[in-house]
Amino acid sequence: MALFDIFRKKRPVETDASLVEAEQGVGEAQVVDGLGGDEAQSAVEQGLQPAAGSDGGPTDSSSPDTGSKEALSSGLEKTRTGLFSKLSRAVAGRSTVDAAVLDDLEEVLVSSDVGVDTTVEIIRRIEERVRKDKYMNTSELQGILREEIAALLEESEGNFERDGVEGLGAKPYVLMVVGVNGVGKTTTIGKLAAKLSRLGKKVYIGAADTFRAAAIDQLEVWARRAGASGDSFTTGDGTPVAGGAASGATSGTTGAAGQRGDVVLVKQQMGSDPASVAFDTLKSAAANGADVVIIDTAGRLHNKVGLMNELSKIRAVMAKVIPDAPHEVMLVLDGSTGQNAFEQAKEFTAATKVNSLAITKLDGTAKGGVVIGISHRFGVPVRWIGIGEGIDDLRPFDRTDFVNALFS
Repeated sequence: MALFDIFRKKRPVETDASLVEAEQGVGEAQVVDGLGGDEAQSAVEQGLQPAAGSDGGPTDSSSPDTGSKEALSSGLEKTRTGLFSKLSRAVAGRSTVDAAVLDDLEEVLVSSDVGVDTTVEIIRRIEERVRKDKYMNTSELQGILREEIAALLEESEGNFERDGVEGLGAKPYVLMVVGVNGVGKTTTIGKLAAKLSRLGKKVYIGAADTFRAAAIDQLEVWARRAGASGDSFTTGDGTPVAGGAASGATSGTTGAAGQRGDVVLVKQQMGSDPASVAFDTLKSAAANGADVVIIDTAGRLHNKVGLMNELSKIRAVMAKVIPDAPHEVMLVLDGSTGQNAFEQAKEFTAATKVNSLAITKLDGTAKGGVVIGISHRFGVPVRWIGIGEGIDDLRPFDRTDFVNALFS
């Protein structure tokens, strides 16, 4: 079981109001108290979906998955509207799927940021089905397109499983997060840490983006929102201090079964060696029984060789502390950037082994087709999608729900 899998098939539960608030800038974070007793156990058993109302009132009594699916559908509204309007124009006045219809469909997919390579593959598959069936109505085209997109996403999932990525049997499970500045790396790390903490996991976050101004401060804001509390003690050398916490660590309350887990932020001074931060984080996490370690990394321009060399160095240093670390490298991409996200994925997958994706900001764009294209082109599964600013708007990616929302 991989890290992502522990979030599957969870039922919704009412969410802490303090965690639902959108990011409002450095210095405004509040210390988040842990859940306790029956409330915490409910969170573990029922999952991490938001409450139906923002006023703290009762949730909808409908199906447990209804709110989640409706939110996903709403988040993909712009992508869905753009795709269907183009698709409707492509088949208008035509009764059968012929070469002309497929040419127009190809244009629709490319303009929806699915990507050229993925579009060509989808068209090839549809052509094979047309040849096999001899005759196909344009009314069937939507259903066929839906099936082929789902099949491509499933194949990417299969590639991930065949890579043999370790699950939570590895303790601590080490996740390295990569991506350029501005894609939502810090926000994604904070939201993921909050979800893990609410499942009772002890989480260590390593602030290894030591190049960007305010990067460490922003990560501390999100660490506190995720459940960290107490003062920060930054000496810059990462030496463990009395009590077992790492120097420069901001920690929460000790987690236990059915309770909110610890969130600990390990940091050094701006300009410190990122590999040193990663080393200190893993050493402290291993010594203190952490379940998950999340390592943030610098997000300078992705075409700079120095950045890519830095990622390789961080990986090598982590492997010295915990064999096979990192167990997962997650690339965060901004879905609203369309084709630029493809270029970022190309550069990062060439520089380091990326085996999962998080695609953010899908709620404000009509370019959601990048989810399909990038996953297929690079053979890497999408694990998380961001469809809003709330803590629960970072959602585990379910290919069936995604395709249903896209074609609903």
